[in-house]
Amino acid sequence: MNEQESPVRLAAWVHGQVQGVGFRWWTRSRALELGLTGFARNLPDGRVEVVAEGSRDNCAQLLDVLRSGTSPGRVDQVVERWTAAKGGLNGFAER
Repeated sequence: MNEQESPVRLAAWVHGQVQGVGFRWWTRSRALELGLTGFARNLPDGRVEVVAEGSRDNCAQLLDVLRSGTSPGRVDQVVERWTAAKGGLNGFAER
């Protein structure tokens, strides 16, 4: 398995008007379409944290769609961090 095929973990913090607008449900639907595992959860400061694991290509597609302007609410900025997959995630949850 080469590096491109190794699973990765994407952590993304989504800034904007993204709570109370169906954003986590929408993100879960997109992640499941891409075969990713992980979760989306509201943070106390109004951001949504998205953690997804899978192929780098599929995680990158999720990141692109988070930034696409097609989500519910309003996304002002997405801050990302890439690391090796840690595992232990089943399905994609709204937390």
